[in-house]
This record gives sequence, C-alpha cells and structure tokens, in this order.
Amino acid sequence: MTEEETKAQLGRLARARAFGCHVGSDRLIQAGLDALLADVDSPSLPLLAGLARREEPEAPELFDQVLDELGLSFEPPADPTAAKWAHAFWLAEEITDGSLDPVTGADLIWTEAAEALDYPDALQPIVRCAISLAGQDDNRTVLFEALRLDALQAARDLLGHRPPTVNS
Repeated sequence: MTEEETKAQLGRLARARAFGCHVGSDRLIQAGLDALLADVDSPSLPLLAGLARREEPEAPELFDQVLDELGLSFEPPADPTAAKWAHAFWLAEEITDGSLDPVTGADLIWTEAAEALDYPDALQPIVRCAISLAGQDDNRTVLFEALRLDALQAARDLLGHRPPTVNS
C-alpha cells in the first residue's frame, strides 16, 4: 500500500470508531504495521505496530495518538441528528468508493441512520434498496445484482444531494 492509501485506511478506521463501530485492536495494530511499512512517519506508529497479543488493550490509545500526530483525528458532530447524517454520508462515501459493499452499506444506513432520523425523504431510496435486499437470497443472482447496483446508485445520489453544511 502507498502512504496515501495507508492514511486513507487510518482515516476510515478513525471514522468507524467515532461512529461507534467496533474495530478490534488487531485491526488497529495491522493498520499501524501497514502504515509503518508504507513509510508513514509518526512517533507513536512503531509502538502501535509492534504491540504483541498481550499488549492489545493498549492499541486504541496508541492508535488515537497516531491519528493526532498525523492530523487524522475525527470527531463526529456533537448534535445527535447531525452525527447520524454525517454517519449516513460517510457510509455512502464508503459504498461509492468501493470500501464498503453496497448491500452491507445500504443495510447500515437503514439501521444506523435512517431509523434514528425517522426515515427522512433523502434516505428513502437507499432504505428501499436495503429492505428489498434483505428480502432476497443469493440464489436469485440477477435480481440481487440489480438491487445491489440500485443501492450503489442510491448512495451516489445521496452524496450528490448533500447539503454543503454537512461534513462527514
């Protein structure tokens, strides 16, 4: 991985943790190792990358130090509604850039953002996709793939209509 790709990975993990997703210490340590191998420069990075299994509880704190040192820290908005919108937009970004499968992402937007926001109109297309996808099985490949592509397009459309004041 390049330095840029590695920093993007660190940023994704930072956002995932900030939005309440579980990120295991093993993933934080691996991200640190990847960054170290990509020649990312941070004083705490060798400490994170070198943690042994019994030292895994130290990983979250060291990971946060690395983020601070690299200027990659992320705090979601303090307002709960704004935070849910930021989460939805971030998930849509992850879908559109290929970091998150559209099926999984649509489901996460449905369950972690749309529901808490009382199903706003802007999220209806992706919620409809998620509901349709939840009712499918992999044996109906053609329909499933069409729904998957619909979820990807719904994520793109959501990002295209993002208010300029909402940052992820």
